[in-house]
Amino acid sequence: MTPSLTENLKIAGTMNKQPELKTERLILRPFRPDDAPIVQKLAGDKAIADTTLNIPHPYEDGVAESWIAAHADNFEQGKIVTFAITVREEKLLVGSIALAINKRFERAEMGYWIGKPYWNKGYCTEAAKALLKYGFEELKLNRIFAHYLVRNQSSGRVMEKMGMKYEGTFRGHIKRWNDYEDLNLYAILRKEFIKDS
Repeated sequence: MTPSLTENLKIAGTMNKQPELKTERLILRPFRPDDAPIVQKLAGDKAIADTTLNIPHPYEDGVAESWIAAHADNFEQGKIVTFAITVREEKLLVGSIALAINKRFERAEMGYWIGKPYWNKGYCTEAAKALLKYGFEELKLNRIFAHYLVRNQSSGRVMEKMGMKYEGTFRGHIKRWNDYEDLNLYAILRKEFIKDS
């Protein structure tokens, strides 16, 4: 019998504890309470909020703490797995990446952000490839998708570099800063990921 996605989450972590993922330059790890000031500083930059759907601006005191505090329950319930993106050598927190999981359909939506001082270093693509591997190999997902504001071409390039395929544009799909915006949707299936690995 095939394990359920919740069981896969328990298998992937030790004693239902979220694992760390390691790449050549990065460690993706669970956020800790003491990460909150750095999260507030990085995510508080309007340039980050401007290209994401759920990051507020201004980024008020206490928001980072509440966000981090929700991660463990979300992981244990198999809803969302959120990782801090850290640079191995400096142990520097540079951003966040997550999978919001739909257990019924064995799919997940990927979301990410990188602090502005760390843009254009390839960290997001490296982290995203590691998270795809985790999602398909450990969580046994069938599909991982992501979307980006059409004006944020850098995010689109990350999706292309991790092997996702363009599936369509949702016109006027969201409202950000009082403007309606188009979203581009990209996705990759497990069979495509395995074939290209």
